[in-house]
Amino acid sequence: MDAELKSLQIDRSKRRQDASPWATRWILAGITLFVLLGAARFIYGKLNDATEVELFRVQAPTTESGGEGNVILNATGYIIAAHRIELASKVVGKVSWIGVEKGDHVRQGQVLVRLEDDEYQAHLLEAQGQLENLKAKLAENLNGSRPEEIAKAKADLEQARADQEDARVTLARTKDLANQGVLAKQALDDAQAKHDAAAAKVLSFDRIYELVRLGPRHEQTDALRAQVKQLEGTVAYAQSQEDNTVIKAPIDGTILERNVERGEFVTTGFVGDKGAKGYVVSMANLNDLQVELDINQTDFAKLGPKQPGMITTDAYGSDKKWHGFIEEVSPEANRQKATVQVKVRVENPDARLRPDMNATVAFYSPDQPAAKTQVKSVVTVPAPAVRDGTVFVVVNGKATKKTVKVGSTTVGGVQVEDGLIGGEDLVVNAPADLKDGQKVRGKKG
Repeated sequence: MDAELKSLQIDRSKRRQDASPWATRWILAGITLFVLLGAARFIYGKLNDATEVELFRVQAPTTESGGEGNVILNATGYIIAAHRIELASKVVGKVSWIGVEKGDHVRQGQVLVRLEDDEYQAHLLEAQGQLENLKAKLAENLNGSRPEEIAKAKADLEQARADQEDARVTLARTKDLANQGVLAKQALDDAQAKHDAAAAKVLSFDRIYELVRLGPRHEQTDALRAQVKQLEGTVAYAQSQEDNTVIKAPIDGTILERNVERGEFVTTGFVGDKGAKGYVVSMANLNDLQVELDINQTDFAKLGPKQPGMITTDAYGSDKKWHGFIEEVSPEANRQKATVQVKVRVENPDARLRPDMNATVAFYSPDQPAAKTQVKSVVTVPAPAVRDGTVFVVVNGKATKKTVKVGSTTVGGVQVEDGLIGGEDLVVNAPADLKDGQKVRGKKG
């Protein structure tokens, strides 16, 4: 029975040996298929991936009109103060007081900043003392000798003469006695020396008396006068230095920037980023404004001297306009930008206009009838968004090439007169291989 049962059992090891090659083939086939599917998916994704680009949202168009005559050119720039003043100190020192804030209106002569002036006052007092001392000496020379001084000099002279006479009598007596052999020759020599000294003393006192009576020489007086003038200049300089510690407003205007605080050091020399300050405040008369424009060289010939224009700003739109005219033209062009700088005087500025505010000037021809005034709606886009008169507009995630009519080039960008209505997303700095209909993605600029 055991032998028969053994003959009826299934040999599982043989089955496993027979099935092993097929299982291996199926596993390898599955792995290969998985890898191929992954590669295909990766290649498909790469082929259909969107190109990343920089986008710019086109703003709504603005209406440009001169209001008088045909508009011959529109240009965009910035409002500037015609004469901006960075008020600096003429002396070095530490700020002890500052009395203005940014935006304050000041009057001419108003005190803005005070510097510490202890050292300057000390120098002034020293110079004033030296001047007073020298003036006293000059007055003494000019007034001459006092009567008391003349009388004393005369008395000294009379005394010297009396001494001389006494010495002469003594010498004569000593000479007679020496001849008689009563006195030695030494006594005669002493009497002679005393007589000679008395004579010299008389001569000296006589000269002193004459000088006192005549007074000082005019050369000495002239020298003292010159020294007095020199010290007067020193005092005036010291006074000006002390006065310069008080900084005042040179004109009526508005404080645009306050550059110092109390305790900071102000210098007149080299200025570092974190060191002493070179100026204390900047200010300007905001009733004296200009619009600074960069006019393309191809449009520059359209303008003439005193060319009138109508000024508008983005802040107030076309509802508010200001009149202006060309006041200044740069004597040289900008080679890199191919522009010429022009400054337009604002004839009727008010508090709404502020420096660095963007503005548009519509230059017009005043000799043309107003009925022919042309009104154009334009949009301004970055210059890198336009290439050979075309732009790429992003629609449904795809770059669509579109032809536009380009106008003037200004500091704000390129003016597009036709082809855009506002609200479009433009590709800025488009890749050289970007094609019409290609998928793109990016952030709006």
